Amino acid sequence: MTVDLEREGDVFVLRFEEGENRFRPENLLAWHEALDRVEGAGHPAALVTTGAGKFYSNGLDLDWMISQADEDARRTYIPKVLALMARVLTFPTFTVAAINGHAFGAGAQLSLAHDVRVMRRERGFWCMPEIDMKAPLHPGMTAIIKARVPHQTAHELIVTGTRYTAEVARERRIVDHAVREDEVLPRAIEIAAGFAAKADPAMTLLKKGLYPGTLEALAMPMDAMR
Repeated sequence: MTVDLEREGDVFVLRFEEGENRFRPENLLAWHEALDRVEGAGHPAALVTTGAGKFYSNGLDLDWMISQADEDARRTYIPKVLALMARVLTFPTFTVAAINGHAFGAGAQLSLAHDVRVMRRERGFWCMPEIDMKAPLHPGMTAIIKARVPHQTAHELIVTGTRYTAEVARERRIVDHAVREDEVLPRAIEIAAGFAAKADPAMTLLKKGLYPGTLEALAMPMDAMR
């Protein structure tokens, strides 16, 4: 996954583009470097994240995990993804996910860490597929879902693995806006720009106050999944 950061006025646009935009250790580092740049820019500022092509993000790179011979790298991989979610959830600027295509698994969860989600209407699904993979969720992954969508929706998306179109995702309050492809990024930038003046370290403190249990769950060790 290649991570690029551009600035449009007061809004930073973080774009990740490499196939299915799955998370790997090297691009997680690139994410943090980009976020450091946004934080270091002062205010006013806001953040929009988006993918390219068919995918916003397809989540964890399971092929990398299976093929990785370094046991320590495997053990620390998911905690690093969870740490990114926690950082975005408490970021000191307003954040908007411009969901240009499919958002699956950890990619879908990362979108929930943003303040607002704008999703492409014509193509792409938002989905938590773990039930079909017969895979458990880390408590932090469950917690971020429960914190950001209505409880009945959280139950449905976790236990059914439903693939939500943008319109249905908006109805279920998973995303906030369902728009045409050519409107996704402009709408996200417009929304983010409207709150750029709010950027401040105080925003991180306020967000931490909103989600103490979620942040605690995101920091749990991997054996909490057993």
